[in-house]
Amino acid sequence: MDTDRPANVTFFDFVGGIQLLQGEDTRTAMPVILIGICVSGAVGNLLVLLIFIRDFRNGRGSEVKALLASLASTDLVILLLCAPVRAITYYKQTWTMGSFVCRTTDWFQHSCVVAKTLILLATTRAKHTLVPSSPLSSPTWIHGALAFIWMVSMMFPIPQMLFASLLPHGSNAVCVSEMPACAYDFMSLFYKVYPTVTFVAPVMLTVAFYTKVLYTAVNHAPSPQHQSKVVLVLLCQSGAMGLMLMPDWGAFTWIRLGYNKPPVGLMMFAQVLLYACSALSPVILMTMYDEVRHGLVSMWLVASCRSEKPSKKCPQTEGNGAELVANDVTRKLSRGKEKTFPDVEHFWTGRRNTHVEDEHDPVPWEKEEKML
Repeated sequence: MDTDRPANVTFFDFVGGIQLLQGEDTRTAMPVILIGICVSGAVGNLLVLLIFIRDFRNGRGSEVKALLASLASTDLVILLLCAPVRAITYYKQTWTMGSFVCRTTDWFQHSCVVAKTLILLATTRAKHTLVPSSPLSSPTWIHGALAFIWMVSMMFPIPQMLFASLLPHGSNAVCVSEMPACAYDFMSLFYKVYPTVTFVAPVMLTVAFYTKVLYTAVNHAPSPQHQSKVVLVLLCQSGAMGLMLMPDWGAFTWIRLGYNKPPVGLMMFAQVLLYACSALSPVILMTMYDEVRHGLVSMWLVASCRSEKPSKKCPQTEGNGAELVANDVTRKLSRGKEKTFPDVEHFWTGRRNTHVEDEHDPVPWEKEEKML
């Protein structure tokens, strides 16, 4: 990797992925890894969103589910819009997506990452009870909290958009971020406050809150197993996100404070962990969150039933087994009553239309009674 810092800038860093890398192995391996993470993570987050939408339509929504659905949407956007840009950059080894994408790609990714940490922080205020309002609706404070979170998330990374520029490099171009020396005093303070406010503090507060709530639920709650499940899921979400995003935030802050660049391998590993965090989130929900796991099983049963027997109506998964058996027996009996047996019908029709004319009838009093 060939990088020469200009004399009139404080730091010089690539935007949208490390460029000018040497070696065909890196050029091939990184796009394959990122595309694999994108596909698996996008499928997982999409399934989680479908499960939450289904719960809200059935009246089983909650404040925590609304915020987790927002978190899954944010992860889905990161995997579908941000990770492919890095995969293309690693494959091309130069910048080929124009000036607009160069200026906005890091700003947009940082906005989504900051939104993730703040959404998880907002879950500490949410209640785990069902929303009593109509389906697909949520309390007013959630709408206001999400609007405030995204506004703050898009304002903090604005310097990422201001300092990004497209520079020519031979016959190609590279996308870099360079801060003028005149802005060093203010931006050095900003780059100390920015990670602290948007990453360190929210993650520490969230982990500390759920650790305390989990301890209280296990030791003092009347039904600790029931009350601690969702708390444990959110604690694992917060802990995993903090650990997996720490290398990327550390490299970002280290470079922008004017220190020497970390090794290229460490920076690439940090970027892979950032996208793997978005792919791991739905795995935690599907394996640890009971309602998400049950919803996934129900969707699988309905999909498999429809694929095997398209003409047969699948049973409702919400009912118990006795109700399903009773409904099945009722349907079979009703079909049996409506069905016509042609042999029996022909037999009785023939008997009604048969007229016996026999003079040697062994029982003649029947005719005598008719004659009288």
